[in-house]
Amino acid sequence: MKDAFGIPQSLLILGGTSEIALATARRLVTRRTRTVWLAGRPSPALDKAAAGLRDIGADVRTVAFDALDAESHEEALGKVFTEGDIDMVLLAFGVLGDQAHDEGDPMAAVRVAQTNYTGAVSAGLVCARALQSQGHGSLVVLSSVAGERARRSNFIYGSSKAGLDAFAQGLGDALHGTGVHVMVVRPGFVRSKMTAGMAEAPMATTPDAVAVAIETGLRRRSETVWVPGALRVVMAGLRHVPRPLFRRLPV
Repeated sequence: MKDAFGIPQSLLILGGTSEIALATARRLVTRRTRTVWLAGRPSPALDKAAAGLRDIGADVRTVAFDALDAESHEEALGKVFTEGDIDMVLLAFGVLGDQAHDEGDPMAAVRVAQTNYTGAVSAGLVCARALQSQGHGSLVVLSSVAGERARRSNFIYGSSKAGLDAFAQGLGDALHGTGVHVMVVRPGFVRSKMTAGMAEAPMATTPDAVAVAIETGLRRRSETVWVPGALRVVMAGLRHVPRPLFRRLPV
């Protein structure tokens, strides 16, 4: 169960090597979280992530999980919930893709969509049902401001995040009143390994800053969190820019 300050005692991360997810886990472990499940493809990176959390006092377990193998999600994630209640699920997996390449390779574009959207739909529903059976818990979904409006420079990734965002909002509405809290997190450009070498966008943020925002959102039981918060206003304006003008913006 969560403590009086809304901090989960147990955490399941879908995408166990995500920099944002691990920054969040480290922050929560230094507060109250004791048990952390890392779900991801077996790899040295997953083992390293688990070791790092153990070093700061967490009881860490790993489970093999592949976002693209939706048929395995119910069995793989179901095993986690049979071990005990999970107070928080952080859905943090996703791929950026390569827009220039993926436009000319439909199967590569499909892989981005399947990972970011259909894989998340499957895993999200499996976890939501388990949380609902418990009668408590939070499902935190890492979306992106890229999903707010498709941009020429990354519309394949952006469209997959738009689908994920809409799904998470609808799921939150469906679970309202069940004891399960769904929170959508919309970071802007995050300085990470995924974005290394890319031109930095205005109001860039860091995994640690996103982790702080997630903790604050949990305490407040927020439904939507923007990182940084000023992006809420910026995107509210960009959503209403006429398309002919939007095409000319350097975004």
